[in-house]
Amino acid sequence: MDLGLTGKTVLVTGGSKGIGLACAQAFLAEGARVAICSRAQANIDAALKDLPGAIGFTADLTNAEEAAAILEQAQAALGPLDVLVNSAGAAKRVVPEDLTPALWRTAMDAKFFSYINVIDPVVKTMAARGSGVIVNIIGNGGKVANPVHIAGGAANAALMLATAGLAAAYGRQGVRVIGLNPGLTATGRVTSFLETKAQSEGITTAQALERAVANIGLGRMADPADIANMAVFLASDRAGYVSGVTIGMDGVTTPVI
Repeated sequence: MDLGLTGKTVLVTGGSKGIGLACAQAFLAEGARVAICSRAQANIDAALKDLPGAIGFTADLTNAEEAAAILEQAQAALGPLDVLVNSAGAAKRVVPEDLTPALWRTAMDAKFFSYINVIDPVVKTMAARGSGVIVNIIGNGGKVANPVHIAGGAANAALMLATAGLAAAYGRQGVRVIGLNPGLTATGRVTSFLETKAQSEGITTAQALERAVANIGLGRMADPADIANMAVFLASDRAGYVSGVTIGMDGVTTPVI
């Protein structure tokens, strides 16, 4: 299926690893012009080996000034952005008794503001041009509270509200904003999650993984490409009437309506 993304300009935050890297690869395969960003130049250098034709920049997106600078650099290199995919940042998993106000704030910086600091200038630029798509890779922790992911889940829930609100605010100016909520996905971050969960339940990491997969209706974790395939579709005109929603992709871990 031709998604009509050839020549489109795309910025993928957190594009050096995991779901972000898979998204960058998927957009390149569709003929898009892709930029990625990461906090570490080493991660950018490694990722670009698997992203022929893409470009990369470093930035700490919890800093609004660095986020604005990365947008300027990407648009100077590629032209005005047609698509923004946010996949940067993840809040550290913490057992409840270790939570502090400082850790709650850190979780919001790591997940919520690392997205908002990029979204804010991008959505306004897209609205001024009259077109654009923003896809936020959020996470199901914003809908289903997990004892070791309370602060991060709160950040995810805030992002879902921001996704819906911005879609409503800018829809008449040609901008679509959509969220994706992956469940357990086979990335490097899953190891940290399972280790913390194992600690909280007094079991081994292997047992935590076995239990987690047993709760997935489809019988397996998601592959990053599963999420990327949906992100690419949502960014295309084939999904031109989809906006303001956050789509669950947890393999029927939470079979709710």
